[in-house]
Amino acid sequence: MEVSLKEIASLVDGEIVGDEGIIITGVAGIKEATEGEITFVANPKYTSLMDSTNASAIIVAKDVENGHTLLRTGDPYLAFTKVMELWANGNNGEPAPSVGVHSTVVVGKNVKLGRRVSVQAYVVLEDEVEIGDDVIINSHVYVGRKTTIGNGTLIYPRVTVREKVDIGKRCIIHSGTVIGSDGFGFAPVKGIHHKVPQIGTVIVEDDVEIGANVTIDRGTIGSTLIGKGTKIDNLVQIAHNVVIGENSIIVAQVGISGTAVLGKGVTVAGQAGVAGHLTVGDNVTVAARAGVTKSIPPDSCVSGFPARPHDEEKRLKVSLRKLPELVKVVREMEQRIHTLEEKSE
Repeated sequence: MEVSLKEIASLVDGEIVGDEGIIITGVAGIKEATEGEITFVANPKYTSLMDSTNASAIIVAKDVENGHTLLRTGDPYLAFTKVMELWANGNNGEPAPSVGVHSTVVVGKNVKLGRRVSVQAYVVLEDEVEIGDDVIINSHVYVGRKTTIGNGTLIYPRVTVREKVDIGKRCIIHSGTVIGSDGFGFAPVKGIHHKVPQIGTVIVEDDVEIGANVTIDRGTIGSTLIGKGTKIDNLVQIAHNVVIGENSIIVAQVGISGTAVLGKGVTVAGQAGVAGHLTVGDNVTVAARAGVTKSIPPDSCVSGFPARPHDEEKRLKVSLRKLPELVKVVREMEQRIHTLEEKSE
């Protein structure tokens, strides 16, 4: 695909400094870019790379100066994202998935299919499944009975969506993910763990993206809810009846225990954990590998285990680094006191 730099400038509301007649044939990182490609610099510490890049044009902030042809914008990263979408929508030169239902698909009773759907080889659609318009379901996907999938959703191969799950519009679900698995509920009686039936569901609202090998358990009773616009990274475990608010970010290897409630705009960084029955307020950031053991008020940043305000945790870390020196001082003081006591006696 070929696009003029002038057309790209119009798309991202940018200002061209240099040759506006350049034709762009692709996108790439600043180190890898070659002639004909466009790249970007959003972080000032990488501006030195502009002198050595082979890109034909660079998307930069409005105050950047350089000898290359530049496309100045208010937000270079967002602008580059919009430019990448041009090539993503073109499938990078690959043919678009064929519309229709493959002959190997297993279709249950009373299944409803929207317009322009693509259901690829060896998919299983159980009874009373409802698929919206422009949905793409890749091969070896299982969709349980009475599940609904909204318009424009894309499901990659080998995803399992269990029964009575509600997937919204324009969602993206990556390979290996399981939505609607049983919650981890057992009633111990005399040393024996009796399974508690998990009869709830999962609701995934519009514009949610779920990474690879994510597990989202159904509610024991009621729903596990993933709010609109939330993005979930790979290898995340979300337990029964968890509620995650709109536009939150859940990074890889996070575990969220049952019935925890996360507000809107929450970020939970890699390998962090949230205990059950807690509330994490709106716009909270939980740092990587933090362990949340009690509820957190809105607009907070916490880290460490147990999680505490980030500034407090930083002071604690500094103190711990000084601990060996402090132990040495205490031992010297003990020796001096002992020597003084001996002299006194």
